[in-house]
Amino acid sequence: MVELFTSQGCSSCPPADRFLAEHLAQRDDVLALSLHVDYWDYIGWKDDFAHPAFTTRQKSYARSAGSRSIYTPQMVIDGQDQVVGFQPMQVVDQIMRHAANPDPVTVRLERKGAITRIEAVAQTALPEGGAVIQFVRYAPQREVAIERGENAGRTIHYANIVTQWGNLGAWSGQEPFVATVETKGPDAVAIIVQRAGTGPVLGAGSAR
Repeated sequence: MVELFTSQGCSSCPPADRFLAEHLAQRDDVLALSLHVDYWDYIGWKDDFAHPAFTTRQKSYARSAGSRSIYTPQMVIDGQDQVVGFQPMQVVDQIMRHAANPDPVTVRLERKGAITRIEAVAQTALPEGGAVIQFVRYAPQREVAIERGENAGRTIHYANIVTQWGNLGAWSGQEPFVATVETKGPDAVAIIVQRAGTGPVLGAGSAR
């Protein structure tokens, strides 16, 4: 999984937004998500995708890395490796490194109409403290004409924009996790199994 922390108001972000849209979001073996942060909004353009919870999530990753600062763009790979700035080769290298190791948790989603069935199965014992099952909705594509701020006059194509992020609960992994959730509307659905405390991603799946 790749999380891109970005903002419509950040002039350094469009290359990373384009890389995610044109390359990462097209891959079947990568769950690439755009999380828009709100700390650029004061520059003159309010990002209508931004949510303070995404800023909080980025700050949590920074704390886990021993850093007091957060930046855009930033990509986090599988909840572990952080790449600041637009460094596509480094991101691809990290994806390849993580892909070489099997996921500790297999996640399957079956979406039928307004209902999605979720199943998560631990392939090995989970780390002490277990995991958190996270429920995500995201818009596959949006285009925005930006009128003010650092990107004034640009029309930017965004992909896999997170519109909702919540928790379905803690999970020990001792038994399969099975649930059904209501998923009305056109946004895609993703389930992320992550070690508690913004730790490593143990497994993920998505459905459109």
